[in-house]
Order: sequence, then C-alpha cells, then structure tokens
Amino acid sequence: MEEREILTNQVLFIAVVILSNIVQVLTGFAGTMLAMPASMQLIGINEAKAVLNAGSIILVTTVAIQNYKYINKKEATKITVLMLLGMGVGVYLLQIMPTGILLNIYAYFVIFISLKKMFIKNELHLSNLIMILIVFLAGIVHGMFVSGGSLLVIYAVTALKDKDEFRATLAVIWAILSSILFTTHIQQGFFTPEVWTLTLITTFTVFLSVKIGNKLHDKINQQTFLKIVYVLLFLSGLLLIL
Repeated sequence: MEEREILTNQVLFIAVVILSNIVQVLTGFAGTMLAMPASMQLIGINEAKAVLNAGSIILVTTVAIQNYKYINKKEATKITVLMLLGMGVGVYLLQIMPTGILLNIYAYFVIFISLKKMFIKNELHLSNLIMILIVFLAGIVHGMFVSGGSLLVIYAVTALKDKDEFRATLAVIWAILSSILFTTHIQQGFFTPEVWTLTLITTFTVFLSVKIGNKLHDKINQQTFLKIVYVLLFLSGLLLIL
C-alpha cells in the first residue's frame, strides 16, 4: 500500500471515529460497533480493535465522570459482574465451538427485538431470572464476538428508564469492560508503534465528540432517544450478519 493511500485511510478512519464517538456519547452504546466495519477495511482488523477500544475507554470514562449523579450504581454493579462471568464463558466457548452459526442466531435475535420495540407497543414482561440471563448471555456474546452491547441494551432499556441514567450507567460498564480488553490487546501484541500513534491522534478527537454528543443528548426527549436506540439495535444486527 502506497504512503499516500495509507495516509488517506488514516484520515478517513479518524473521521469514522469522530462520528461513531458522537453516537456513543449520545446514546451510551453502539459507537465501536458502528465504527468497526469501515475501520477494519481502512487500517486492519487487529489495529481497528485496539485503537477503537483504547479511545472508547477515554470517551466513556469522560461521559461517566460528567454524568456521575445519574449512574445507577446497583444496576452497574450487577450488570458488570454478570457480564464478566459471561465473558469468561464466552472466551472458553470460542475455543471449542463453531462461531458462525451462533453469531447469525444472535444477529437475527437482535433484529427481531429491535423491530418489536419499534413497531409493537405491547410490552412483554419478563421475569427477573430471564432478565439476569439476558445480561449473562450478553457477557458470553461479548467474550466471543466483542459485540454483547446489543443484547445488553435489551435489558438496559427496561431496567434503566431515564435516558441520562441509561447513558451514564452503560458508560461505567463499558469503561470497566474496555479496560480489561485493553490489557488483553497489549498482551496479544496489537499495539505496534503505528497503532500507538493512531491511538494518540484519535484521543484528541474524543473531547470534540463528547461536546457534540452532549449537545445532541440534551436536545432530544425520552421517546426520541428510545427510537434512536432501537434503530441502532437494528443496525447492529445487520452489521453482525454482514
């Protein structure tokens, strides 16, 4: 790849990061998920995973600190523990099971839930046990595919009723999970000098994304917020299939 093409791809990647980070700040999820497909094509799979995750840590930590008073600490603790337990199971399953079929099942399930939320107003009341199981499954999926956020949101939109509480609580959870993933990426050797440089550059764009995302978040009401969340859920399912 020529030097000019590499530079162009890196500039495009930074633009993708800014846009996806704005979405992450606005809703509390989906930033990395939306950025990953284009980022993998622009700078490579492992490089994209490393840079996006590292930038996410700074982004979600900033959101969590700014919105500390809205964090549901009880839910944040419960979700984090269940997700971590599930991630351990997911990492193990990834080593012993074919993943293609499982990923497609997960993707179609997310699409089904998002369409139901958008077009069917009757709420399905699930037991506490099933809701806990959903979070645990989100951890398993996250351990296998680093894409458990979509399943977690299915639980979060029920447990966290207010848009500020939703965003702040998820920000804390992602800060913890992304930090764990960051150490794993270092151990796997993803952080070459080029990746560290790109990470540093994208870090400077985080604060721009936070400013824009916060302004958009303040302007939308609860119903609009939920509609955006459900649309992002639907897009996440499509991206998983593709």
